[in-house]
Amino acid sequence: MPLGIDFKACDNASDVPFADNSFDMIINRHGDLDPEEIFRMLRPNGMFITEQVGADNDLDLVKMVLPDMTSPFPELRLSIQKKKAEDAGLKVIRAEEAFRPIRFYDIGAFVWFAHIIEWEFPGFSVERCFGELLKMQEKIDKNGVVEGSVHRFLIVARK
Repeated sequence: MPLGIDFKACDNASDVPFADNSFDMIINRHGDLDPEEIFRMLRPNGMFITEQVGADNDLDLVKMVLPDMTSPFPELRLSIQKKKAEDAGLKVIRAEEAFRPIRFYDIGAFVWFAHIIEWEFPGFSVERCFGELLKMQEKIDKNGVVEGSVHRFLIVARK
């Protein structure tokens, strides 16, 4: 147990290999989670803090190159996740949502971005989306930038 950390592999958020009432605090950033499992693992009065990528993350950019695409994760909305936490028995003490700009100043940077987060741009390729990329380049040429928005939400809860 290096540095006193009991690391256990887990690829199922609904079956985490720790005992009931194991933690005073659980923090999750952008990871899969099951609120019932979080509740089970928290000690009484334990805290849960999560910041997640929301359902509308980059969706406006996705639609620029894949116009028929819908959100790949429609459940990742603050209202839905807050209710799931409450239904699991957690008392939500803070819930916030943010939409912030994301800007691209050249089409090459956008292409790289779309390739590395393929789960948001399923089926994207330069060849498939060439016409849409040309339209984006025209916006960059005219305005100096093409802009979308990132979507994040925060939930802080107590057992």
